[in-house]
Amino acid sequence: METTKCLIIGSGPAGYTAAIYLSRAAIGSVLYSGIQPGGQLTQTTTIENFPGFPDGVEGFDLMEKMRQQAVNVGADIRQGIVTAIDLSKRPFVATIDDGSQIAAESVIVATGASAKYLGLSDEQKYAGLGVSACATCDGFFYRKKVVAVVGGGDTACEEAHYLSNLAKKVYMIVRKPYLRASAAMQQRVNEKENIEILYNTNTLGLFGEGGVEGAHLVQFKGTDQEQTLDINIDGFFLAIGHKPNTDFLAGQVALDEQGYIALSGHNTATSVEGVFAAGDVADPHYRQAIAAAGSGCRAALDAKAFLDTL
Repeated sequence: METTKCLIIGSGPAGYTAAIYLSRAAIGSVLYSGIQPGGQLTQTTTIENFPGFPDGVEGFDLMEKMRQQAVNVGADIRQGIVTAIDLSKRPFVATIDDGSQIAAESVIVATGASAKYLGLSDEQKYAGLGVSACATCDGFFYRKKVVAVVGGGDTACEEAHYLSNLAKKVYMIVRKPYLRASAAMQQRVNEKENIEILYNTNTLGLFGEGGVEGAHLVQFKGTDQEQTLDINIDGFFLAIGHKPNTDFLAGQVALDEQGYIALSGHNTATSVEGVFAAGDVADPHYRQAIAAAGSGCRAALDAKAFLDTL
């Protein structure tokens, strides 16, 4: 069976950065890029908030530059998905989707988190053309425009409030007759004159030529008050949560109440000695490329420190 000092599971800013740091430290590592090589950013258009790119950079191009930088310093990056891993003893043994296995003295989990979608075909049709799951990433492109945010929790309120400082008008599409957000977040939203909350409302679909121009909605669905309406919008933001990609761990690592990998607090160590986590899989709050890259650096340094003790 093949062996490595460190197995990096997942690509994206966290995985690629970890690979760069470990390679430059002359620590043998293998990175399996996962189901979406390059991570969520490959589905993003122009990124203007990643330092070093004053004119912005396309998400796919940024991730390709990171991947190439890792390769240039000697990183072993492979296509493949880790479908299972045994963390009960060291070396840890991972199973790849082609049936092969690899043993590792340490592991960095950088599998990210997937945004939850409503399941509408239009969400894929308009991906990158008005549909987004990150207001902080894409809100800048909707200055003085009209947008909608789907969701009624803290995340949705945070996204709507953030967008209200950029957009001309923000609709909140809330399927329940109330917001689930904390009282403080509800107050912040209610105090913004350009935020309109549409309660008891579900999205039926989106429409537009070449990009989102509006949404088909239904209010009081399934009741005698049911009615449909259309709203004109330029952007449609999903804020109904993220699902960390941790199924392959099969409950072997401690998770927080939201399902993200729980860290020790002062570093990237997980509940299993020798296993570290970086990026969105362990970050329910920031979910930014630059934060993920930084945590990839930290995970690599933590893994090196651990390996030095063996």
